Amino acid sequence: MKKIVIIPAYNESASIVNTVKDIQENSEGFDYIIVNDRSTDHTLDVCKEHHLNYLNLPLNLGIGGAVQTGYWYAYENGYDIAVQFDGDGQHDAKYLNEMADYLTKNDLDMVIGSRFIKYEGFQSSGARRMGIKWFTFLIKLLTGKKITDPTSGYRVCNRKVIKLFSDNYPKDYPEPETEVGLIRRGYKIEEVPVVMRAREEGVSSISLKKSVYYMLKVTLAILIERSRKN
Repeated sequence: MKKIVIIPAYNESASIVNTVKDIQENSEGFDYIIVNDRSTDHTLDVCKEHHLNYLNLPLNLGIGGAVQTGYWYAYENGYDIAVQFDGDGQHDAKYLNEMADYLTKNDLDMVIGSRFIKYEGFQSSGARRMGIKWFTFLIKLLTGKKITDPTSGYRVCNRKVIKLFSDNYPKDYPEPETEVGLIRRGYKIEEVPVVMRAREEGVSSISLKKSVYYMLKVTLAILIERSRKN
């Protein structure tokens, strides 16, 4: 099976080389593609200097656009499995094969790496954890499915989901919304425990100033997604 790691990157010049090195040294059989989301630092220069595999977006599309570009690339190049993987050093590549094997052996559509099954490693800030608990509650209320880490960006998908996400993907803060969409369509999602690290460098897509907007926007998006009929 062809497997690829999608690495959306915005201002990750200090960590992107180590991220790729982690994938190359701690996983087997995975290709990778960096999607440079028009970074304003030296991310593109670092990719060129180290001969990394990358796509360079002509303008900043945000996290959703960068990830969708990665899924489009995966679909157009015939990949069977795609993994979202942060470029800031938070995700640990040693779980890649484990998550992909769990996906295929259990005939799943998506596997999410969750920090909140074993509660090991970096657990995010207190405010972020409160938001995560709210989305866990809301998704369970609307779908009956409990997802302990609905904002996790460490996700493994099969080709059906690759196709779906290459065609349509939310612009920003997409994880909870896409999970509700998959559940609504009858796709099978499960979680596995992973350990995450604190980010090395770079700019988080969710700042303190955006926290209120994030909560309201994602809550509304989840409600709209759940109400769709097809």
